[in-house]
Amino acid sequence: MELVVLLCAVSLLHSCEARESSAVTPVFVQKREDVLLNVTIADDPEEDTVTWRFNKTVNLVRFLPGNLGTKVSDDYSGRIEFLEKYSVKLKNLQEADSGVYTAVVSGDKEKQITEYKITVQDPVSPVKLSVDSVSNSSDWCNLTVSCRAQDSHINSTFRCDTHTHTCSQEGGERPQVTPSAADLHVYLSNGYIICNHSNQVSCTKDIKIIENVCPRHAGPESVSAGLSVCLLKTAVLSVGLIIMVAAVITVHLMEKLKKHK
Repeated sequence: MELVVLLCAVSLLHSCEARESSAVTPVFVQKREDVLLNVTIADDPEEDTVTWRFNKTVNLVRFLPGNLGTKVSDDYSGRIEFLEKYSVKLKNLQEADSGVYTAVVSGDKEKQITEYKITVQDPVSPVKLSVDSVSNSSDWCNLTVSCRAQDSHINSTFRCDTHTHTCSQEGGERPQVTPSAADLHVYLSNGYIICNHSNQVSCTKDIKIIENVCPRHAGPESVSAGLSVCLLKTAVLSVGLIIMVAAVITVHLMEKLKKHK
């Protein structure tokens, strides 16, 4: 019986934790940007204090009851902008500002009214997509590329079929999580190889056109057409040369006849 009670208590605890975590609003903010901490209260608690807290313990700002105004923590002086009611804007966020922001009403007992989980991220570094090797035949073309970011890199190989004019990526798309928790991704899209570096607040890309790196090889019809053009040029040149020689010979004979007369 005691075991059943214990299991029920654990289950209830997990259920409460799940409900609490589901009420948290996740927000990602780029470093040095601002974030809006918005709160809507159905009944204006004129006799109560509304407080924004960081990680449950540090007070950012308190809205005092009545007409007593607001009280901003010294650590956040100059970084708080007041909006409508109890909503505020926190400015110039840094990595240390990542955490949980909670708005609570303090009356007879304290009541939480909203909660945000803020994650501050640096913008991702630029990426460089380079072609490491190219090998081809009359039927296919293979190329290997490197996608490089500041703290990571990834390689991938692509194969193009000359006859079907289609390309594929060996092993499928290649995503990778970098040490800075960003996504480094190289993939094929509409004839382009795309190297993408992104997190929740920024994105950089580098792109190469497959046809520029791995041109489609000419088929038999193209070779025949090229040969016909070449033969035509040769014939025209030969006829022109014959006409020139004939003209020179004619002029020479006419000169001789004139001298003979």
